[in-house]
Amino acid sequence: VDVVVVHRDADNAGADERRREIAEAASEVAGGSSCLPVIPVRMTEAWLLLDEVLIRQVAGNPRGRNDLQLPRPHEVESRADPKQILQQCILRAADVTGRKRENLRKRFPQHRRQLLERLDRFGQVTALSSWKQLTADIDAVVARWKVREDG
Repeated sequence: VDVVVVHRDADNAGADERRREIAEAASEVAGGSSCLPVIPVRMTEAWLLLDEVLIRQVAGNPRGRNDLQLPRPHEVESRADPKQILQQCILRAADVTGRKRENLRKRFPQHRRQLLERLDRFGQVTALSSWKQLTADIDAVVARWKVREDG
């Protein structure tokens, strides 16, 4: 294994504490593999709250006009429970009621997966501190690999 990717939300402990926890655990089990921590400030869902068009597409109502009540980009990492916010935004975007709404609610894991798969890696997410840290960590792992190859 060349790299071990470990996802852990920062939650209330903070990114630095999560980074320390991951490094400790990886040193015990990862052997000579590089460890790549993925630590969203709150939850990964905060990254998904940045693309209204994509949320509407995944909700099945791309031409909808109702207000999704999305947090502003500079707020997404500080809002409590982005998973719940995302689910509510998808429900608002779909603009359905009754049984259709309940069926939509049950498909939230699939919708979240679709949003993650379609995340614009070069879009608004690049302004978030947790994303910047992730890309810096990826660059560091790649740089270590290059040193090994050259050395």
